Amino acid sequence: MSYEEKKINDDYDQSVAPATQPAPPYEVETVGENGGLKRQLKSRHIAMISIGGVIGTGLFLGTGGALANGGPLGLFMGYALMGSICFSVMVSLGEMIAYLPIPGGHIKLAERFVDPALSFTMGWNYWYNWTIILPAELSAAAVLINYWTTAVNNGVWISVCLVVVVAINFLGTGAYGEAEFWFASIKVLTIVGLIILGVIISAGGGPQGDPIGFKYWGNPGALTQYKDIPGALGRFLGFWAVLTQAAFSYIGTEIVAIAAGEAKNPRRNIPRAIKRVFVRILVFYLGGTFVIGIIVPYNEPSLRLGSGVGKSPFVIAIKNAGIPVLPSIINACLLTSAWSAASSDLYTSSRALYGLALTKQAPKIFARTTRRGLPYVSLVLCTLFAGLAYMSLQTTAGNVFNYLANLTAAAGLLTWWGIVFTYIRFSKGLRVQGIDRKKLPYWSWFNYRQLAAWYAIILISIILFFSSYTVFLHGEWDAPTFVTNYLPVFLFPCLWIGWKLFKRTKFVRANEMDFYSGLDVIEADCYEEDPPRNVVEKVWQFIM
Repeated sequence: MSYEEKKINDDYDQSVAPATQPAPPYEVETVGENGGLKRQLKSRHIAMISIGGVIGTGLFLGTGGALANGGPLGLFMGYALMGSICFSVMVSLGEMIAYLPIPGGHIKLAERFVDPALSFTMGWNYWYNWTIILPAELSAAAVLINYWTTAVNNGVWISVCLVVVVAINFLGTGAYGEAEFWFASIKVLTIVGLIILGVIISAGGGPQGDPIGFKYWGNPGALTQYKDIPGALGRFLGFWAVLTQAAFSYIGTEIVAIAAGEAKNPRRNIPRAIKRVFVRILVFYLGGTFVIGIIVPYNEPSLRLGSGVGKSPFVIAIKNAGIPVLPSIINACLLTSAWSAASSDLYTSSRALYGLALTKQAPKIFARTTRRGLPYVSLVLCTLFAGLAYMSLQTTAGNVFNYLANLTAAAGLLTWWGIVFTYIRFSKGLRVQGIDRKKLPYWSWFNYRQLAAWYAIILISIILFFSSYTVFLHGEWDAPTFVTNYLPVFLFPCLWIGWKLFKRTKFVRANEMDFYSGLDVIEADCYEEDPPRNVVEKVWQFIM
């Protein structure tokens, strides 16, 4: 039976034969040396990896600086705007990656539907992004431990956390998935518990019994006057200053695209993870930032990481409410969040490098894997870059975290830009070749005529252009801030144009796009799963 005659699952009708003759077969390397990657990530692993991608130190720690910059209303609006962009990126990515869950994720898709030069640029930008964010998370772990003591050198805590992260990744994809499942479970329970506790504190349910309500929205206020700039301009700039930190918090939701190459039954599990991104953004981020804004004033001195001992706004609120012991427990939970995020960073950067090697845009040695499907060479190289975290020993860990967060936010937004641009081309190819996108494993109403994709690409472009506007204000020039915000923006087009000229790559035309090569391999990995056997499994299936 031919591929076009088959039905992969209940959501995918494979009768999507093109109106025109498909392009010549696309040369796809689905595996690397020694057998390549193995599909070891189960449904619950993918579900929790997608959750873990939107809960991390950006929410637990980074919201402190964002609240200080924008005030409670600016914080909420900034995270709401960035959340809408994140959702638009994910529904665009979901349509492509659910159809072609291949190793390399969106990096390989860019080569297939846009231009090998864009694939090269996205791949190295993505590798750079996750290689840089790893030391940022390790620095964040040092910040969290500083809550208890500053007597021990931060290098010790960075080393301990790094050993844990490296051990998880070198034990294999299955071990990473299992660790991420439990780490993400702790994150979910922690953030849900903190949101509920924040509401209780606001209502006066703490030991001191003083209701807060929206007191801090009136004094010191709902919006800040950024850098003491008066009037509406100062308030708007305060809101805009939130966006970079909000971007850092959301970057990582696209990890499911990289994990798709190692996911079991990807045609079922990837769409389910994508569909629930909206709810997770709404509950975890918008719920979390709203609660933070009502229980902590934006002029709280401890909010800024660079002020000494960085603290989570949740921990600050609990301590101010007079609740004993609990701040230490919450801080310990946040520490596991930093471990989880760092583990995901190492996993993603190594798979990005592996994907580059498959497309012959990185040395072939990085495509080597063990018999169990571990890209050990890529892992070793990416681990070495974790040493950048030790820069925090020369300054405060909080400042290093902020600088690395800026680099990551810019690189991450450029990755999102590349994803939605690839989707726009992918969608045009479907139309030209007469393929009904509603027959794909996953499709979204939000992308009718690519509306979500165009919304995301326009806003991302604006945010990147104005990401470091503050350094151009009178007397506010800061070279490290300028470089960390704009370096990725300058490098992205340089890499794209440079590789295009060097390799003389061609832009893939819509009628030449290949939507079929490699699908026989994907089909073999898709199957019907057993229905839930009991109430617990039914509830789990509903949630995930």
